[in-house]
Amino acid sequence: MIAQLNRSFNRLADHQDAGILLLRLTIGILLLFHGVAKIEHGVGWIVQMLQAAGLPGFIAYGVYIGEVVAPILIILGVFTRISGLIAAFTLVVATLMVGIGNFFTLTKVGAWALEVEALYFFGGLIITLVGSGRYSVVSNPDYR
Repeated sequence: MIAQLNRSFNRLADHQDAGILLLRLTIGILLLFHGVAKIEHGVGWIVQMLQAAGLPGFIAYGVYIGEVVAPILIILGVFTRISGLIAAFTLVVATLMVGIGNFFTLTKVGAWALEVEALYFFGGLIITLVGSGRYSVVSNPDYR
């Protein structure tokens, strides 16, 4: 009885490409919000942070690739794997810049202080591993 219910549920829920699309839309749209904020308010504070660490400030402009271009490509399903990797790398850099001191910290409610960064990182990594799935604005798999 339980096995039959499980088989029935599995048949109803077996939509891997829809799941991949939902993951792409979730990570892409939420990360794009961060990019839009950078477009509206600039990256001057990131430039200052990099320069204070002895790094060249122009590196800050890479955030537009990681938080605007890559999320748009992820949403559209174009160059999805490389875009997922760029998004994951962007989160590693952002965490190293502003969140590394919170690596072993819990919030007041017991959550890991870097859980949002981890979700974006692993979301980008999963997108890199699974690709765009069937749903993409391009039909040629060479561009997915």
